[in-house]
Amino acid sequence: MKIGTLAKKTGLSPHTLRYYERIGLLPVVYRDSSGQRDYDQRVLDRLEFLSKLRTTGMPLRDMQRYAELVTQGDSTADLRRQLLEQHRLQVRNRLAELQSCLLVIDKKIDGYCNSSHTITDTTGDPK
Repeated sequence: MKIGTLAKKTGLSPHTLRYYERIGLLPVVYRDSSGQRDYDQRVLDRLEFLSKLRTTGMPLRDMQRYAELVTQGDSTADLRRQLLEQHRLQVRNRLAELQSCLLVIDKKIDGYCNSSHTITDTTGDPK
């Protein structure tokens, strides 16, 4: 598929796709006889996974390291697993932090819903 099609499927700009290729996040992309990039399904799959890593806050340098390890082949499977396990731990910690924040927000909302009197928020300002 051409870069425009891939851009539409992923929501990434052609510029971003070329950047990802340049910094090694994408495998070497086949070019047709006119020199245009011709992406295959494995690139789309890689981009979908990278999107999950980016959404969950993995730093670009760690994404690059992961892509580099993938390129090196099966001998790096343990290192890739370790990298993903470390990231998973960070994601779980962030989820726990967000869950704690959500409980505080829910409690505040319940206070507004279940009370007809003025509620004082943590800043001391009546709401």
